[in-house]
Amino acid sequence: MDLHAWITQQVDHVELLIDEGEFPPSQTDGVRLRCEADRRILARHRIDPAFPAFAGTCEGCGLDDWGLPNIESVNDCPELLDLAHAHGITPETLASLDRPQIPKPPPRSERRLGLGDIRATPTITTSQVPAALRGPRWKP
Repeated sequence: MDLHAWITQQVDHVELLIDEGEFPPSQTDGVRLRCEADRRILARHRIDPAFPAFAGTCEGCGLDDWGLPNIESVNDCPELLDLAHAHGITPETLASLDRPQIPKPPPRSERRLGLGDIRATPTITTSQVPAALRGPRWKP
């Protein structure tokens, strides 16, 4: 569970308390509006599917001058961290949240590719040159 999912879980819990009548009627409307505002922020600040190379980037935090995500993990999003603080997150809970990881490439084989492995044409040896093309100083 990442920070976005944790906050969503907290908002769901507060809305359940509202529905069960746990808040005084005078506070219900204000708490319901707060939950709606939290959900709007959560809708903007979520994992960006446009950047699969950067697992977990925050869509709402935008891009830098190079066109790369400003925030590489929703767990580092300032907006979500502020929301989490309002919902009572502790440093221990924050540290225990999942951090999406970029998939690791498969390990390379022990043998390195060389120029002969990537050339488009097969190697030609001097013994394959026709006799008519061999000059007077030909060395096989």
